[in-house]
Amino acid sequence: MSILDLFDSGFKQRNEDHFAAIVRVAMSDDVINEAEKAFLDRLARNLNISEQEYKKILKDYKSHPINPPLSYDRRLERLYDLARMVWADHIEGKDQIKMLKKFAIGLGFKAENAKYITDKALKLVHQNVDLDTFTEEMKTMNQ
Repeated sequence: MSILDLFDSGFKQRNEDHFAAIVRVAMSDDVINEAEKAFLDRLARNLNISEQEYKKILKDYKSHPINPPLSYDRRLERLYDLARMVWADHIEGKDQIKMLKKFAIGLGFKAENAKYITDKALKLVHQNVDLDTFTEEMKTMNQ
């Protein structure tokens, strides 16, 4: 096995774990609605998740760990994806917001800041900002 194969398999596993984390948020109310399904389909394509892996993850999403990215920008990118998933049906239930806070901590954000970070992330997603604006706004809140 070449070093490239090792890199590719690690990258693929991180994508699958990230996808499983988002599926976990979608499943927090035990139902994936049409908007969530469309988002998951789009995300699966962007993360190169095969149809077979997609089905496997949907069936067993809790078996995937939440691997926090080392880069702050990557953590913000994943938070953006997760916040968009929570807001996909335009209804944030208590369980979904609680789950998003847990994922924020799992992504490496400090527990004492999780509520503020989650609230800010959802506010920005409600404003339909793009990833660049989201990242910029989230970074300015820490200054």
